[in-house]
Amino acid sequence: MEKLTRSRSLVIGLFFTLFFLGLIVKIYWVQVVDHEWLMAKAEKKWQESRTIPAERGTITDRNGKVLAEDGIAYIVTLNPQVIKTKGLERDISQGLSAALASSDDPAAVAKLESKIYEMATRKRPNSEEMMISVEVQSEGYKIDSETKEKVDAVIEQLKAKIELRNKETEGKKLDTKDVGVYLTETERRAYPFNNLASHVLGYMDKWGKPGGYGLESSLNDLLEGTPGKLEKESDRKGVEIPNGKMSYTAPINGKNVVLTLDQTIQYYVENAIRQVYEKWNPRGVTAIAANPKTGEILAMANMPDYNPNKYWEAASNPAVYNNNAVSYAYEPGSTFKLIPLAGAVEEKLFNPNETYQSGSIVVDDRRLHDHNTVGWGKISYMEGLLRSSNVAFVKLGIEKLGTQKLSKYIADFGFGVPTGIDLPGEAAGVVRMKYKSEFATSTYGQGLTTTALQQLASYGAIANGGKLMKPYIIKEILDPVTKEPIQVNAPTIVRQVVSEATAKEVGLDLEQVVANREMGGTGWRAYIDGYRIAGKTGTANIVLPGEKGYADGKWLITFAGFAPVEDPKIVVVIVADVPDLQKDYHLGGEVASPAFKEIISQSLSYLGVTSEASAAQMAKMETLSPVPDVVGMAISAAKTTLSQSGLKAEVIGSGGDVLKQIPLPDTKISSTQRVYLMTQEEETANIPNLAGKSLRDALEVCSLTGLKCKTEGEGYVVGQTVTGDENNRELLLTLKPGSDAAVPEGTESPSPSPSGKAKSSATPTPPAKKASTAATSTPTPTPTPQTSKKP
Repeated sequence: MEKLTRSRSLVIGLFFTLFFLGLIVKIYWVQVVDHEWLMAKAEKKWQESRTIPAERGTITDRNGKVLAEDGIAYIVTLNPQVIKTKGLERDISQGLSAALASSDDPAAVAKLESKIYEMATRKRPNSEEMMISVEVQSEGYKIDSETKEKVDAVIEQLKAKIELRNKETEGKKLDTKDVGVYLTETERRAYPFNNLASHVLGYMDKWGKPGGYGLESSLNDLLEGTPGKLEKESDRKGVEIPNGKMSYTAPINGKNVVLTLDQTIQYYVENAIRQVYEKWNPRGVTAIAANPKTGEILAMANMPDYNPNKYWEAASNPAVYNNNAVSYAYEPGSTFKLIPLAGAVEEKLFNPNETYQSGSIVVDDRRLHDHNTVGWGKISYMEGLLRSSNVAFVKLGIEKLGTQKLSKYIADFGFGVPTGIDLPGEAAGVVRMKYKSEFATSTYGQGLTTTALQQLASYGAIANGGKLMKPYIIKEILDPVTKEPIQVNAPTIVRQVVSEATAKEVGLDLEQVVANREMGGTGWRAYIDGYRIAGKTGTANIVLPGEKGYADGKWLITFAGFAPVEDPKIVVVIVADVPDLQKDYHLGGEVASPAFKEIISQSLSYLGVTSEASAAQMAKMETLSPVPDVVGMAISAAKTTLSQSGLKAEVIGSGGDVLKQIPLPDTKISSTQRVYLMTQEEETANIPNLAGKSLRDALEVCSLTGLKCKTEGEGYVVGQTVTGDENNRELLLTLKPGSDAAVPEGTESPSPSPSGKAKSSATPTPPAKKASTAATSTPTPTPTPQTSKKP
């Protein structure tokens, strides 16, 4: 027994000895051998890593107006567990489908309702438990403020329904604060002016990926920046470990981009071509405006356009995303006649008074016709230019210049190669003439293709004295922190294509195309009284996709030009692709020319370029004349004296002689300022109607009549009120700015009543102008009023 006890004790002792020995070895192994590996594994579990997104850079116009920036958005999330508890599955799917639907199509709304119902009743995988968080993708992902308001309304309706149910049901009441629908604030790309410059900008989709063919895509690496990172140690519950390791890498925000675009001119351009698009129903319209001296693009637009904030609405027609201003090559027609004209003038081969037989010409056994087929008889080359005679330019390009020199000028003006603009997707056009007849048709813009951008650069070269400028749209890149430029783009001269003298002569010739309607100038619809405009019309035959030969009764219409001729500030090209002309090409002149006129007139006024008529009027206004002394004269004599000095009189009172005048004698005033003549004593004179007068004129009348005068507002008088008795009268004037101050003629101002109580002038409200119908469902941005902005 004792021996057995000893054996057991020995075994137990040996066991514990081996156990502790193994434990010591294990501890040693963990603490020493596997220390680094285990520590690294533990730190990996402790470590919490979070990416800190960088702020995407803004895109602004040349004056700092934001065209693209990061803005607030919202994510719609459902809690199926809460929704089931409160029995709101069907209410939520119906309410949210109506709020989030992108169209009113009943089938689309019904499909979305089914989708949201499935989300609202979704269970955990391999479980009967309901999920607690489901994002409504993609319709409810990163929605805008307008859609958020609709979702908020749905949530309020659900709360009201629960409250009503609580009132009607006894027992446990349901919580009305939580209906299982939540809105989480996040960020998304925002475009404050909606459709404005959409083809230039492109868009960012809801998941932060660039789309379209604009700058958001081509400058993505520059705009997106570099995300930061925060790493810290925490326990399994997410609580930060005291004295744990922490590292922080700050995000580097994206660079800010300043464009050469001017938001106001962009608005003018888009508004003008939208009218063309709606009236003539073309496949598309493109327009570009630039500063001819620098190559800076001031505006670039296409129709149809789209709203980058709702980019998905155009997904059914992907071609809408194309920037046709740079990517679409077309046969330009007669606007290309600029090239043989400039070449002939440069080579001193163009004699505007030389005559030729119009109508048709044979080249390589191929008869080529003028656009009216019969011509105008024997006419001068200048008349041929005005009438856009094809024969004139075949003779200039083939017989006078020759194919070799013609090819040289076509290449020198930049056709057949990309301009190098800082936008993606630029086309080069096709210039591949082989036979003499192909060179002949190229002189009037058929048989070769160009882009609107290439034509803009060629007309800009004539406007600026013969220099072909490289067009560009990125003005500078700014550091997001310091706001200082880190890259500035400057004007680039590609080459001198013609001499300054040639450019000036060609500009004068193109001015006649617009100004000389009597001799058949085809561009007369672009004429603007008071401004000198140079321009050229174009009507080109086209080949429809999948067809051979030119289509019957379908044309591409162009207009290109610049202004003012004496010192060009802006060059514009407009292209209308297959407008509905009812097979009558004569209507082509009504398509692009009026739009060009509208863009030029508005832009020149905005840029501070006064017309000749305005300049003459201003000069007249600035001529100051001394006021004659007419006190004591009869009214008729006083008016005659003032009239001889170029001044107008306004009589106050019913007397026959002038008792007092304002302004005082010898005061120098402009011819637009009136001289007020008092013919009665102040106490007895009636107060004249001051409606429509400036504050200065109104105060002068108050001074003459001895009235105390008070004013409300600014601008021009729209109402007046007299208070007090004849010994202590006071006049209150109500003023409003500009057009708000319009007052019909003949409105009389009341005199004070015998009781001394005030009578207010009953100035009728002018009729409101009829609002034009909006072209799109989104509001068109209104340009910010500015004066004398020069690109």
